[in-house]
Amino acid sequence: MSSSTATSPLQKEEEINRGSTYHKLKQEKPRKLKKRRKILQNWQLYIFVLPAFLYFFIFHYIPMYGVQIAFKNFNPTLGIWGSEWVGFDHFTRFFQSYYFWDLLKNTLGISVYELIVGFPLPIILALALNEVKDSFFKRTVQTVTYAPHFISVVVMSGMIIAFLSPATGIINHAIQFLGFGPIAFLSDPDWFKTVYVLSGVWQSTGWGTIIYLAALSGVDPQHHEAAIVDGATRFQRIWHINIPAIVPAMIILLILNVGSIMALSFEKILLLQNPLNLESSNVIATFVYKAGLLDAQYSFASAVGLFNAVINAILLIVVNKIAKKTSETSLW
Repeated sequence: MSSSTATSPLQKEEEINRGSTYHKLKQEKPRKLKKRRKILQNWQLYIFVLPAFLYFFIFHYIPMYGVQIAFKNFNPTLGIWGSEWVGFDHFTRFFQSYYFWDLLKNTLGISVYELIVGFPLPIILALALNEVKDSFFKRTVQTVTYAPHFISVVVMSGMIIAFLSPATGIINHAIQFLGFGPIAFLSDPDWFKTVYVLSGVWQSTGWGTIIYLAALSGVDPQHHEAAIVDGATRFQRIWHINIPAIVPAMIILLILNVGSIMALSFEKILLLQNPLNLESSNVIATFVYKAGLLDAQYSFASAVGLFNAVINAILLIVVNKIAKKTSETSLW
């Protein structure tokens, strides 16, 4: 065979690559057509999704444009683009401030306390209510426990202040009736975290129970019947049948709770806050509110808020990866 008609290895590789590329393009066309057909066939569903998509896009993604304020010395008269770029100066100022560790300690202290106390209680209540056979009693307990969820933050804070008042509060009246002296709950920094967490648990436990009861409703009764025939006790049936059924819901809620561990709602803390308990009630959320809106330090407050959001995002990703490796349940 002559050298002119011989095919070199490089030419053969090029021909193989061209053939594979052509084959891929040929396969992609039917896929694109299938996607278009699915969209056209289910256009009503996409219209239903559109308002939610627009809401998140307009109110959650477009405002991210303003994140660059955290890296500038923002001046409202000059606008975002006209303001001077200062880089990480605001972050450095926050990290080197004397109140940085106090804010971090208070924020983490309240969040972890709330997670430890508040996370197991809806699970326990759901498992207990699931064993109740009297439907009237079960409905009554459910109504009483989740009704506080609908109380607004302002009303809830007013109730806490009124109930815990050293002079006229019903809680202190009960303490005095037992022979003890009145306690200034909201004036003592040592009591603030407990008051905040327990009031939050009272308000949210019943509502969280609904999620676990919904998961428990999907348990096949035949599993319990078979366990009873095998001689399993009630506790054994709860441990080996009911708890595994709600584990996926538990993992998802745990991921979400840990992912928002730095995102304390500032409204309730701000309403319960006073100069006497500031030592334990001053958290990052209230600091951002005061620095940004009251002191008009827009860039500095944005930097602190961005730091808070980044920490939450990192925690969410890490916990989600751990959950994905240890179990089959995760957010993504």
